[in-house]
Formats: sequence, structure tokens, C-alpha cells
Amino acid sequence: MPKKSGILILGEGTITIMGKKIAVITDSNSGITQAQAKEIGLYVLPMPFMIDEETYYEDITLTQEAFYKRLSENANVITSQPSPESILKLWDEVLETHDEIVHIPMSSGLSGSCQSALMLAEDYDGKVQVVNNQRISVTQRQSALDALMLAEKGLDAAQIKEALEEDKFNSSIYIMLDTLYYLKKGGRITPAAAALGTILRLKPVLQIQGEKLDAFAKARTVSQGKSIMINAIKSDMEKRFGGATPDNIHLQIAYTYDNGAAEQLKREVEEAFPGFEVHMDPLSLSVACHIGPGALAVACSKCLRH
Repeated sequence: MPKKSGILILGEGTITIMGKKIAVITDSNSGITQAQAKEIGLYVLPMPFMIDEETYYEDITLTQEAFYKRLSENANVITSQPSPESILKLWDEVLETHDEIVHIPMSSGLSGSCQSALMLAEDYDGKVQVVNNQRISVTQRQSALDALMLAEKGLDAAQIKEALEEDKFNSSIYIMLDTLYYLKKGGRITPAAAALGTILRLKPVLQIQGEKLDAFAKARTVSQGKSIMINAIKSDMEKRFGGATPDNIHLQIAYTYDNGAAEQLKREVEEAFPGFEVHMDPLSLSVACHIGPGALAVACSKCLRH
């Protein structure tokens, strides 16, 4: 078997460090599909949804297409936490072939699933390290990739958790909504505010700086909204993350439903940030549930160094 820097590479993402096999688990909010997880060498816990009182699991029994079809039919779509049983089952199965787990759930500011996982991990004697690093979607995906990178460098699960949590605020997401309907439906804005925004054809730009989804700006046009997001990312790169260079920043695009609009945004972002590789994924369905189709997002994460 090949060796690298004293680390024994066993294949399929399994990494042995000083006799320890480290596994990385995240959830489907990361945008990593089950097929991609196998290619990358990690595990993805599917998020459950209740649609008209029937339970579905993201990327298992609920596809992106089916989700948006049900949303357009005005079905009652509710996000849910993974059950304790599903988490424990996955952990126990993974620990049959690994010594330690790094578990990276969606931001604790957006769901209670992180706190639930932290409580469940108390019974695993340190073998399961739950990372509360306030990420979602493409930035959560980057955390999972960073965890694999840190394992390859020789860190154990507890050290990886510490490194990711120290880095938790070194990311930004800006999201422009196409409609206010779903924010109103979820009670996040008043019907009057939604009606006024619709009449004025406002495109709200929201931000995720770690803990929660917050208002950031209002745009009158899609073009203005894109400019607001791109300029906000540029500002964060320079003022918060130490410089807008490809070796310092991971740059990402995310979207809900409209792939064509996302591809156009990607081209504009690549033009605004020459030399950057731009990763693009659909936004997590747990976020899409609250903001609806047609949303576009620009995101970045500072490259993790250790």
C-alpha cells in the first residue's frame, strides 16, 4: 500500500494516522450527494423532510426536482432534524471500520441538529467529535473537504474539530431572493412587508456569516443584486480574510432550482475574480424550503492552513 508522509492510505477515503482510521461525516445540507460522497471518501447523513405529513430523505427518496415540484404545488413542506436513531446507526456502522469520526452538521444557528449530535456524542468516549463551525451549503462542503485534508496531514478527530471551529467565521454567503412568498409563508416577514416588497419588485439580499440568516440589502433589479453580492464578497476577502487571491480564498456559487441563471452568475463571478476556480452547487433544500426557487448566492471561505 502507498505511503505518504508516514500516513498509510487505505483507499475510499479511509486514512490511518498513527494507527487511527479517521472518518468524516457531514449532512446533505453540505450539497454533497451520496454519489459524490463515495467518490470523495466521506459519509453524508440525509436530511429528513415532512411533505404533507409524509417523510422523505434528501437525495435518497427526495430529489431536487421532486422537492421543487411539491413546493410549486403549495404542499406543506417542513424541514426536520435527523432522528437520533439514524445518527447513532450511521456512527455505529462507521466505527466498525474506523477508530474516530469527525461529524460536521449544518450550522447550529440554523437548526437544532448540531446540538442533538453533540449530546449523542457524549456517550462515545471522544471517538465522535461533533464540529459546531456554523457552516451551511457550499461553505459546509468546504469544511468537510478541509477535514479530510487535515486528516491527511496527521491530525486526529479532536484536533480537526478544534481547527475547524477556530476557523468558523472565515466564510460568507450572500443570497438574493427571487420571491418574498416563502419568507412570508414561514412567518419570517409580515404579509404587509411581503406585499410592499412584491409591489416594488424588490430583490432582498440575505447573508449568512455563521450563525443565522440575516437581512443584508435590498436590490431593485437582478443585476443590482448580483453587484451587491459580488462587491460584498470582494470586501470580505480584503477586509476580513486577508486578500482576494486564489491561494487564500475558495470561491463558490449556489442557487435554488434555476441552473441557467446560476451558470450566468458563475460567468459574471469568474469575470469579477479572474484566476479563481468557482465551485457551484444547488443550495441546501433546508435553506430552499424557506426562500423558494430562483435564489442566487455568492459565497467564499478562507483557505484553511495548518
